[in-house]
Amino acid sequence: MKIRIKVKPNAKKEEIKKIEDDYFEIRVTVVPEKGKANKKVIEILSKYFKVPKSNITLLKGETSKEKLFEIIPKD
Repeated sequence: MKIRIKVKPNAKKEEIKKIEDDYFEIRVTVVPEKGKANKKVIEILSKYFKVPKSNITLLKGETSKEKLFEIIPKD
């Protein structure tokens, strides 16, 4: 499944909010440098969807706030 994410870095607390079926807003406390925010987003998605981090791939938007991820469900 592919989902779109809007990332808000430097937030006071981490949270994930579902906007639509395939669109989420994620707030992370880390700064958006050297991929730190992307790694944190993958951690949050891993917990939310209960899949290993290795099943989550960033397809588009590595340096953008709008990102596209692919999540492979656990077997």
